Amino acid sequence: MNVESIVDIIEAKPNLSTALGMEFISTPEDDTCMARMKVDERNRQPFGFLSGGASLALAENVAGVGSSALCPGCACVGIEVSGSHVKAVSEGDTVTAYAHLEHKGSTLHVWEVHIKDTVGDLISTVRVTNYIIKQK
Repeated sequence: MNVESIVDIIEAKPNLSTALGMEFISTPEDDTCMARMKVDERNRQPFGFLSGGASLALAENVAGVGSSALCPGCACVGIEVSGSHVKAVSEGDTVTAYAHLEHKGSTLHVWEVHIKDTVGDLISTVRVTNYIIKQK
């Protein structure tokens, strides 16, 4: 999925994804997209580990970018995010979110997102439902 046009919109103004250090990546498949985020002072807990909230934000944002790429001119907003964190990630590592579109309806998209560390270990699994609002 080509997300370059959505990345241009994201980078035009300060927002949560830029504040947390997210980088969105195009993929060759039409139903997937990716994002990376270095674990640093912007997204870690006081204990030096990636914040679970930052992981959920990464998942919701990558799914939102994917839905936006599939639905140009629409506003794609998260209406449900549910995740499980299975491993901690220390400051200095980088996590990658792999998002796969499970359902593409006319008003709802459902994404399954797996977040992994640099060695490929699973960190979190997150399910994101986006509502697709057609602009008038």
